[in-house]
Amino acid sequence: MYSAHDPDGIDRFFRGLTEHAFHTRLGVVDPPLIDYVSLLLVRFIRNDRIRSLPSAGSAEINDVARMLSIVEEAPATVAREKYQHIGDSTLFWSGLYPEALKQFRYSSRHAHLLNRDSLIDWRAVGKQAYWIASTLEPEAASRERRLLEQLSQEFDLCVEGLSEVRRAWAEPA
Repeated sequence: MYSAHDPDGIDRFFRGLTEHAFHTRLGVVDPPLIDYVSLLLVRFIRNDRIRSLPSAGSAEINDVARMLSIVEEAPATVAREKYQHIGDSTLFWSGLYPEALKQFRYSSRHAHLLNRDSLIDWRAVGKQAYWIASTLEPEAASRERRLLEQLSQEFDLCVEGLSEVRRAWAEPA
């Protein structure tokens, strides 16, 4: 059973929920992808990690366009990590709390990321961010590069998996 006082317990809890959602409910057996998504949940437990881009001042996730502008100005050596964080943030919110995203309106020059209701297309942002991060990954890190490419290509599947995780943790024991 999960205990708030056992850091390994929360890892096991999210890993179990993620494996159950992907394996049982979606029929997806892909250990590296499932591990990444379960670790994303563990990393995002802290509210400050959920809401902001690391070392970007006050650029919060509800201002994705600003986050993208900050990353575009970053040196290539740090841009990969920041694009990956944008992908992680959009995946987390799109999969677990899609109802919260409807309140975040477009506020920048990234018009191609809008849907017809002038809302940010979070899935497009996430896919694009993971893809760009994969292109910035060094050639020597081919496994990480492939995983980032896969997160871009399988973004919708991961969103569905996180939605299943949310349903599973809401089910009575």
